[in-house]
Amino acid sequence: MEQISIDAVDIQLLKLLQTDASMTNQALAKLVHISPPTCLRRIKRMRLAGIIECQLAILNPEKLAAIAGQGLTAITEVTLDRQDAATWAQFERSAASEPLVQQCYRVSPGPDFILIIHAAQMTGYLELTQRLFTSNTNVRNVKTFFSIKRSKFGAELPLG
Repeated sequence: MEQISIDAVDIQLLKLLQTDASMTNQALAKLVHISPPTCLRRIKRMRLAGIIECQLAILNPEKLAAIAGQGLTAITEVTLDRQDAATWAQFERSAASEPLVQQCYRVSPGPDFILIIHAAQMTGYLELTQRLFTSNTNVRNVKTFFSIKRSKFGAELPLG
C-alpha cells in the first residue's frame, strides 16, 4: 500500500463519501469543482492507499425487523486472563472471524475488548458465546449489555 498525501479536495471527497457513498462520480466532481476523470483518479488513489477501506450499505434495524423479524444488538465487554500481545492477537483473530461480531475494539482501562454483536435472535447470540467465550480458556469475564433502542449510528470520521 502506497503512502500518499491528501489535500483539501481529497478531504471534501472523503466527507461526501462518508455521508453517501452511492453518489455518482459526476455528482461528486460537481460538488468539489473538479472534472469527473480527476475525481475518479483521486478516489482510486485513496482506495489503493487504503484510506478508503470499502463502501457498504448501512441497514436500518428497526425497518428490517418488520420484514425479517426482530434482531438484537449486544455490546459486550471481554476480559482475558492472560494479557500479552500473542493472546490479544489470538482473541482478535477469533472475534474477527465471527460474522455476528460487527466491531471489535481493544480498549484500556477496564476490559480488554469491547465487541458490537448483531444476531437475529438470542439463540444465535448464545451459540456465539459458546464458540467465542465459553470454549476459550483465556476468557476470564464477559459482560453484555443489550440495546433496547438505537438513538444514533454513524461511521463518519472527523476530518479537518
